[in-house]
Amino acid sequence: MDVIPAIDLLAGQCVRLYQGDYQRSQVFSENPVDVAKQWVDQGATRLHIVDLDGAKAGKVVNLGAIEAIAQAISIPIEIGGGLRDRASVQQVFNLGVQWAILGTIAVEQPQLVQELCQDFPNKIIIGIDARDGLVATRGWLETSQVLATQLAVQMQEFGAAAIIYTDIHRDGTLSGPNLAALRELASAISIPVIASGGVSSVTDLLSLLALEPQGVTGVIVGRALYTGDISLREALRAIGPGRIQDIPPNLDFSTFA
Repeated sequence: MDVIPAIDLLAGQCVRLYQGDYQRSQVFSENPVDVAKQWVDQGATRLHIVDLDGAKAGKVVNLGAIEAIAQAISIPIEIGGGLRDRASVQQVFNLGVQWAILGTIAVEQPQLVQELCQDFPNKIIIGIDARDGLVATRGWLETSQVLATQLAVQMQEFGAAAIIYTDIHRDGTLSGPNLAALRELASAISIPVIASGGVSSVTDLLSLLALEPQGVTGVIVGRALYTGDISLREALRAIGPGRIQDIPPNLDFSTFA
């Protein structure tokens, strides 16, 4: 399973929000390039970036920081936040980004998403951010009436490469991932599901590992890495290559089923 460090950009700084609340942000670094290099040095093989300003504004805002990160590291990058038209998607690909994460337009302009999936095969990821099972849009500021599972099925039919599922109530809280929602989503589709939100410990990572056979192939970790609750090296040992030997022998996986 991939362990994917997150860098959330707000005014060019690396921050974390609490439950998606822009008024409850915490700055962890003023230099996101240094943060990206740190994750690469600790073994990251993929990086998750969110342009929080872009998500709110409806267009990519932190282009300078995104480009600087892309030029500074060699691992693949996925980027989301403010990608709501073809020009913006092409713009981030031109910077060297590997995957574009589309959220709001998956709900508001599904036909455009279908066209982008066709034009950029295996490069479009759908970010499904949910409150109580309903998809939130526009930087989590609005909640639609679209069910997360319903949207995931439609996006799979369109040709999306993967789904990133975030439970907004868990994001930034260190309260653990929503295993039931992830299990339901993964069982409804066959493309990979990447978990996001609430991961606080290696035990949380191991609980997600139990969902890997059902299609949960990756996990995005944010606040827990920045607070030191999880070290990236420890996380990679737990659920990355060679992980079996590192799983505590007394861990009862039946509790995660």
